[in-house]
Amino acid sequence: MKAMVLGATGLTGHLVVQGLLAREEIESVTVLVRRPLELEHPRLIQHQVDFDSLDSHADLFAVDALICCLGTTIRTAGSQARFREVDYGYPLAAARLAREQGARALILMSAIGASSSSTIFYNRVKGELEDAVRELGYPYLSIYHPSLLLGDRQEHRKGEELGQMAMPLINRVLLGPLDKYRAIKAETVATAMVNEACALSDGEEPQGSWTREYPDIVALAG
Repeated sequence: MKAMVLGATGLTGHLVVQGLLAREEIESVTVLVRRPLELEHPRLIQHQVDFDSLDSHADLFAVDALICCLGTTIRTAGSQARFREVDYGYPLAAARLAREQGARALILMSAIGASSSSTIFYNRVKGELEDAVRELGYPYLSIYHPSLLLGDRQEHRKGEELGQMAMPLINRVLLGPLDKYRAIKAETVATAMVNEACALSDGEEPQGSWTREYPDIVALAG
C-alpha cells in the first residue's frame, strides 16, 4: 500500500509517519511539508510544497490511502479566516485530489464535538470539513474524534499544557457515555491510524464509513 500523510510535522502526524515506516505492509509513505522532516528512510518520500497551490501537485496524490492530521489553532493561525483555510481548505483540497488520483481510503483527524451546526467556530469548521469529505465518494472513510491530545508538542499551546496536567485526574470520572471526552495520548491515536491503514492492505476493496471516538480509538490501537 502507498500512503500519504498530511500534517507530518505535527504531534500525531509525525508519529503516524514513523509507525507506517515500521510496517512491512506499507510500500511507501509520501509526506507534503512546508519544511523537511528530520527523518530519513528508504520508503519515505518528502515533497516541500505550497499548500495554497496543491492543485499544481496533483500527481503527488497518486496513493492508496490518505491520512490527514493537519490542524492548527485560531491563536496560531492568527485569524478565523486563516484557521479555516488550514483546517478546512487544505484538508478538503488534499482529499479531493487524492480521490481523483484513485485513493480509496481516507483517515481524517477531526475533533470531539465536531458538527457543522455547532455554535462554536472551531467545532463548526471541523464538522463542515467532515460533511464535505463525505461527498467525495471514498469507499473507506474513517473520521477520528479525539478529545485533548496528550504528548510533547514543538508548538507551545498554553491551554493544552494546562489541560494535560489536569486531564489524568479528570479522566477517572469520565465514565460510561462520558468516556469519549477523555484525554488520549497522541501515540495511541497514531497507532490506531497506522493499524487501520495497514489493515486495508490485505488486497480486498475497503468499504465503510466510521466515526472513531475514545473507546474505538483505544481498541484500534490494540
